Amino acid sequence: MCGIVGYIGGQNAAPILIEGLTRLEYRGYDSAGISVLGGKGAQVHRIVGRVRNLTAALPKRLAGKVGIGHTRWATHGPATEANAHPHVSEDGRISVVHNGIIDNADALREQLTQAGVTLSSETDTEVLAHLIARSGAKTLEDAVVEAVSRVTGTYAIAVTDTEHPDRVVVARNGSPLIIGVGDREMFVASDLSALVRHTSQVVHLDDGEFASVSATGYRTFTVDESDTGKAATAIDIQADDLDLGGHQHYMYKEIQEQPECLERMIRGRLDDRFGVSRLDGLNLTPRDLRGFARVKILGCGSAYYAGQIGATMIEDLARVPADAEAASEFRYRNPIIEADTLYIAVSQSGETADTAFAVEEVKRKGGRVVGLVNVVGSTIARACDGGLYLHAGPEIAVASTKALTNMAVGFAMIALALGRVRDLSNADGQRIVAALRALPKQVAAIVEAESQIAEHAKICADARSLFFIGRVRGFPVAREGAQKFKEISYRHAEAYQTSELKHGPLALIDEELPTVAIVPSDDLADRNLAAMQQIKARKGQVLAITHDDVDFGDLDVPRFVVPRSEPELDPILLTIPLQLLAYHAALILGHDIDKPRNLAKSVTVE
Repeated sequence: MCGIVGYIGGQNAAPILIEGLTRLEYRGYDSAGISVLGGKGAQVHRIVGRVRNLTAALPKRLAGKVGIGHTRWATHGPATEANAHPHVSEDGRISVVHNGIIDNADALREQLTQAGVTLSSETDTEVLAHLIARSGAKTLEDAVVEAVSRVTGTYAIAVTDTEHPDRVVVARNGSPLIIGVGDREMFVASDLSALVRHTSQVVHLDDGEFASVSATGYRTFTVDESDTGKAATAIDIQADDLDLGGHQHYMYKEIQEQPECLERMIRGRLDDRFGVSRLDGLNLTPRDLRGFARVKILGCGSAYYAGQIGATMIEDLARVPADAEAASEFRYRNPIIEADTLYIAVSQSGETADTAFAVEEVKRKGGRVVGLVNVVGSTIARACDGGLYLHAGPEIAVASTKALTNMAVGFAMIALALGRVRDLSNADGQRIVAALRALPKQVAAIVEAESQIAEHAKICADARSLFFIGRVRGFPVAREGAQKFKEISYRHAEAYQTSELKHGPLALIDEELPTVAIVPSDDLADRNLAAMQQIKARKGQVLAITHDDVDFGDLDVPRFVVPRSEPELDPILLTIPLQLLAYHAALILGHDIDKPRNLAKSVTVE
């Protein structure tokens, strides 16, 4: 959520800022703006709505080779032009863009008001512009350091000053910020996607770190002015990876990409002979793996549901107690951190604030935590003791698909590694390895049959509310299916254990509330079919996501058949048609599928 972009160099800044903001649209936002330093000082343009609206509103000639831009996701104050970034000091000298939340903003606003400052917005960010402008420091760098020392909370900021037009000063604490290194030009962004067309060399700032960026270089330093000498690293994202590639929506493109993403995920990580996974990035020896008595998985949203799928895999294959917990709640309950517990943090972006804070809590108390993330060099990846990169490629759509699938496969490989140092036999290990290798073709077969699921989506799109139900391995699949559906269709969707229907939810069943049932071919199939009979008896409509060998008898319901994997891995394949179901329902309803309302791709604030 929110996006920062900055430029200083020999080119006109405005087009680069606009292009960068366009690249950051997927993060979620409701207003946008830029500030460009030129002969007329700081020229600030802000607007409510999309970046294209900002582009249309800009003057034809907007000269200036230094600038900052921002896409805002409203927190303090609604989406208005006055609340949009950049925010500017009263004298027009200082321009600031900010991601994060300043916790003591109300107190600072009161202090500024008492000092005679006229505040023009409802935001927390505006205080930074005034604090920097009112500083008596001789340099912009010192003024920024002085200002942020007075604030508490999270921030990634970029600051320009008409009196120091040869630099952009940036700072980070709890929200990502990256410097892009070019040829006599430099870039600033909150996300790699804004930089890939211009550079392959980036600097990831750490919390508490500042940087002074000029056209010819950068200097990183701490609050006490000590140089940190942060070096640039190479990125492997290509600009073409961020294009639609002829598809109507990024979500659809990313669903289609899943077979090749799975191939990348497992490449070089499976040992057929010994039936084991090779996960050197975890930085855990076989002795370390054997020493863990339990596993705790931490994630938010779809990553949390992938964690629930993973916890079941770990218990099935390794016979180690495992559970998943919402990272957003974890640190607030004063968790007990145990030395013999393996903590796994899972996040597509690697920047999810709640998950990053949970990692900090684990490490603060001496726990061992590894990451399952998609973005190299991200905050969570760097904070963890080891990890497993998802190799899903850039995921642009807010609703996660290919990253979620690779998360589940990552958990399967971790479960296999834990199992093989315990009691999982070589034969069972080889069985899981073979099943993992078969997944890409099986996913491709599901995607190729999407026309069938598109037909079922018509019924779901017409409903105001839906149930998704499943048991044991099928329940987290149902939870993820409900999540996807509500995210992009804006229909209420609720997931329940199938066994819990008769303990309350069955009261809501009627002909207007469809149910999507997850019915794998396992020892609970008969119980699932009995529950579906109860729904049908109450005139409820049912769609079954199932396997071809499940005998439905005289139960006449529409069904979508998924290829069989090994039982432990079936949830991975059962999830794919639910992605397509949500997509086609949202398509029927005419929604903005890639940018659902009120949501952001990377949730970088609490």
